[in-house]
Amino acid sequence: MLHQGVFSIYKPVGMTSHDMVNCVRRATKVKRVGHGGTLDPLAEGVLVIAVGRENTKKLDIYVKGDKEYIATLMLGYISETDDKEGPIHEYKQSIDTGDKLNTKTTPTTKEVTECIKKFIGDILQTPSQYSAIKVNGKEAYKRIRKGEDFKMEKRLVVIKNIEIVSYSYPKLELKVECGTGVYIRSLARDIGESLHTGAYITRLVRTRVAEFNLDQTVKLEELKSKI
Repeated sequence: MLHQGVFSIYKPVGMTSHDMVNCVRRATKVKRVGHGGTLDPLAEGVLVIAVGRENTKKLDIYVKGDKEYIATLMLGYISETDDKEGPIHEYKQSIDTGDKLNTKTTPTTKEVTECIKKFIGDILQTPSQYSAIKVNGKEAYKRIRKGEDFKMEKRLVVIKNIEIVSYSYPKLELKVECGTGVYIRSLARDIGESLHTGAYITRLVRTRVAEFNLDQTVKLEELKSKI
């Protein structure tokens, strides 16, 4: 879809979605460039780009649809940011039995399978405080980094499906199909809580946005040759 001015680019780890837009502006020499759905700097994969005024106006139409992710979770630990940016702490969930504290055993594949079923459908999700969601007009991550005390409100989101790609404790890899507004970091955190192990994201790849798939993406270094 590159010739139509709407295409998917592969966002690498370490760059922001805005960085990618700036790179496309320089490559195309077009000022009006937009993207359809922010990816965190630590996430990678499909980022839909629109070039030109008419295409950016219709961007919401192009990206309307489900998204798919491959998420790698580390069990046994929690992260204050719900990803590897940390700080990271060992999970200390225990069952109080009087004089003794018994920690939860390593979950089996069957237990993980049963756990993730609970997160399929319409669920209430609390986004991370280290997110770009605005709280009273200001991004949450800016507030938390300034030490402000505030609460994130729960949001109703839709998870279409979750599948186990691979599992060997403490590493769990999941394929997630979801609607808009889902925070995969928050999903990982909640799955970890449900398993009584804790969990955070070590890698997140967005593999699809609506009809834009991973195998259709253009790499930054390929962009100029395809214009």
